Amino acid sequence: MRIAEKTGKTVEEAITAGLNELAVDRDRVKIEVLEEPAKKGLFGLFGTRLARVRISCEDNPGILAADFVKKVCQVMSVNADTQVSKDGEHWHVNISGPELGILIGRRGDTLDALQYLTNLAVAKQLSERVRIVVDVEGYRLRREETLVRLAKRLSEKVKRTGTRIVLEPMNPHERRIIHTSLQDEARIATFSEGDDPNRRVVISLKRG
Repeated sequence: MRIAEKTGKTVEEAITAGLNELAVDRDRVKIEVLEEPAKKGLFGLFGTRLARVRISCEDNPGILAADFVKKVCQVMSVNADTQVSKDGEHWHVNISGPELGILIGRRGDTLDALQYLTNLAVAKQLSERVRIVVDVEGYRLRREETLVRLAKRLSEKVKRTGTRIVLEPMNPHERRIIHTSLQDEARIATFSEGDDPNRRVVISLKRG
């Protein structure tokens, strides 16, 4: 929890100062008025006490991640909405809106970069590591389904021909999908070769 105590000529002025320091919206904080400003006396000579407030914010990793994503979208002039959910230890931020291809990039490269930066930004604010998954209208699920189908189809080809197949370069997450989808195949083996960002999955027959 982050807390800010601020003073101002009015309660609203003090609240505004606190919100600015915490960099949060008003609907995400708890506000306590510690002191009301003293009313001015005769000729304005008395009552110089300022208003004092305490503002507390219970940080939510999902909301922090969504806020960061929104700021990135604004900088990129992308009109987008975000939805936040949690699955176990993972916070999910799904982006929706028109013409979001720019956020995905080639084979999800831009989306992976956005997710990486979002995780860094949230971890810095919380001073601890959290797991944030950023997606664009279910792209990651569709990509996973595509990779599973690809792995199954290519494994059947390897069985027929006996020739190993080397896939295109993939990031660690996508390589893991290929390995996992074929791990129960009795005749098929998978392994990775090469160095990132050109590391590839190889599908081959098991020896012996």
